[in-house]
Amino acid sequence: MMIEHEIYMKRCLQLAKNGLGTTYPNPLVGSVIVHKGKIIGEGWHKKAGEPHAEVNAINSVKNKELLSESTIYVNLEPCSHFGKTPPCANLIIEHKIPKVVIGCMDSFSEVAGKGIEKLTHAGCKVTLNVLEKECLEINKRFFTFHNKKRPYIILKWAETADGFIAPLVNDSKSSIAISNPYSRQLVHKYRTEEQAILVGTNTVLNDNPNLDARDWFGKNPTRVILDRTHKIPVDYNIKNKKTPTIIFSEEENCLNSENCIYEFSIFDTHLIENILNNLFKKNIQSVIIEGGTYTLQQFIDTNLWDEARIFISEDYGVEGIKKPDFNFIPNQKVKIKNNQLNRYINYD
Repeated sequence: MMIEHEIYMKRCLQLAKNGLGTTYPNPLVGSVIVHKGKIIGEGWHKKAGEPHAEVNAINSVKNKELLSESTIYVNLEPCSHFGKTPPCANLIIEHKIPKVVIGCMDSFSEVAGKGIEKLTHAGCKVTLNVLEKECLEINKRFFTFHNKKRPYIILKWAETADGFIAPLVNDSKSSIAISNPYSRQLVHKYRTEEQAILVGTNTVLNDNPNLDARDWFGKNPTRVILDRTHKIPVDYNIKNKKTPTIIFSEEENCLNSENCIYEFSIFDTHLIENILNNLFKKNIQSVIIEGGTYTLQQFIDTNLWDEARIFISEDYGVEGIKKPDFNFIPNQKVKIKNNQLNRYINYD
């Protein structure tokens, strides 16, 4: 029976991944309904404020009379509270679904076992922790946010074979091509999966980046910029008003404009913690840090990172800005033409 449960839970996880980048601040959830060994309904949560996975799965069942003889699978504990949508636990009970198989509990305080308790009290047979590790992994952003009270943090940079990330002088205001076109497209895909992207002042001044996802389909992340002394000119791309932008500065008289807000912060040893606290209060669950070396090093040195993705070129660069000091063993290596992507994990 457990092997059968795992097969359907894997399908829940497949469905849940369809919502990556669009469900924030909600988690990724997929649901499958099985009747006598056959899937009769399935669904996933597509966007915050829209129906949850269990609702979509139940609505997809053509013959609702079969629900009273079925098992519903879901990778995360069904909600039990009224938010923008009604509780999913109530809907399961209403349709008299007798068996509920759950991948992992929801640590969010509004749920946290209450959904399981409600289902059990109503007479449902509840099976817990099927593929629990995989179910926790898919919602690593959601759980990090609620358990650690900060966004999930991804470090990302590209470096030459001899360890440089940029030239010393960049007159063209365009970044050097360390990453090949396939790696760059993958980076843009990554950007659509996270809520925010963060860089320091020099990265903006040297590269004048858009920090968007123009080479992939999806939503652009909120831009987070560190600009201590308000150096970045008004005509730079990060101030183009196309994407929500948050700029941290020590200047107190900066004026907010359309899609661009300033946040006052002292640039001291507590800067990184203060930024993360601010993003947490703004309900931002994940952020990808893309440079430069000094900014990345601050996150590394304070051990405030969950994952790192480093693109390494086979080519050697001219002498320039050295990569961050980062001495860890990669968990995964992927070859992308003349680039290698090393992925590192910094959580249990």
